[in-house]
Amino acid sequence: MKLQGPDLSPLAQRLAAERKRQGLSRTQAAAVCNVSTSFIRDAESTPERCSLGKLLLLVQGLGLSVQVLGWSDDQAPAPTPPAGAPPTPPGHAA
Repeated sequence: MKLQGPDLSPLAQRLAAERKRQGLSRTQAAAVCNVSTSFIRDAESTPERCSLGKLLLLVQGLGLSVQVLGWSDDQAPAPTPPAGAPPTPPGHAA
């Protein structure tokens, strides 16, 4: 998912969908992710008002990850294979 600008509604929708896919209530997700239930509600409705640190707790708690691209001093990182995928042998393109 690529986010652009201040509209984070795609993030909100995906977070809610992933929580529901995992069969977690907001209360259960809050406990797993070490955030409050009200934070889960806010993240699923207006994530642009949430702190990045807590959003990352939620993302990681749901077993997801975030990748930031475009740093001028970084080389593009190698793609991370999906969970459970076999590692790519050295010297082979992913």
